[in-house]
Amino acid sequence: MKYLEYTPLDRINDFLSHVNLGERTIEGCLEAYSCKHTGTDKKLSLSLENEIFDYLGKSLDTDSSSPVEYLSCRSSRKTLIYLLLTLYHMYPDYDFSAVKAHQFFTEESWDSFKQIFDIYMFEASKEWLDTNEGSALLETLYKALDEVVKVAECEIYTYNPKADADPFLERGAINLVGEGHLLDESSYDEDGEIFDGMDM
Repeated sequence: MKYLEYTPLDRINDFLSHVNLGERTIEGCLEAYSCKHTGTDKKLSLSLENEIFDYLGKSLDTDSSSPVEYLSCRSSRKTLIYLLLTLYHMYPDYDFSAVKAHQFFTEESWDSFKQIFDIYMFEASKEWLDTNEGSALLETLYKALDEVVKVAECEIYTYNPKADADPFLERGAINLVGEGHLLDESSYDEDGEIFDGMDM
């Protein structure tokens, strides 16, 4: 995958690099990549495919919770590998397992993802208006995303691992979706600063 320079994202990333909301801060960025494999991606993609085929060959599990049926489908494997390649670009020091990571990806509708994201970014939107004239943060952000990836034509996934399986889950990190629903208020109290260490 090749990193794509896209100027409309720069202004948003400058803002998201450190948003001070008093007791909380937001650190995040938006990045665009092509799906064309580089040399490293080809090797990694092949390695992931081999891991999946090894798992399929060894597994006799017919449990409905098993990833066997999903991973047996070529288009599902291809989607999973693209998602994992994205994670590898974001976190190059971590070795993601295709079979294990499969269970942490959830397909979402754009509307449900947007609704949850809007709630989390409400306070940041106020800060944006104080420092930027013109359109609102979310309007600017969604317009830039749509220009880069044509949101209406996309499949949208969230990566939401369990805390003990996520190598980068820090205290206060945001997970936008918990079992397909907003995380309950008790998780906010427990984590405290829910916006720290946010990656997009």
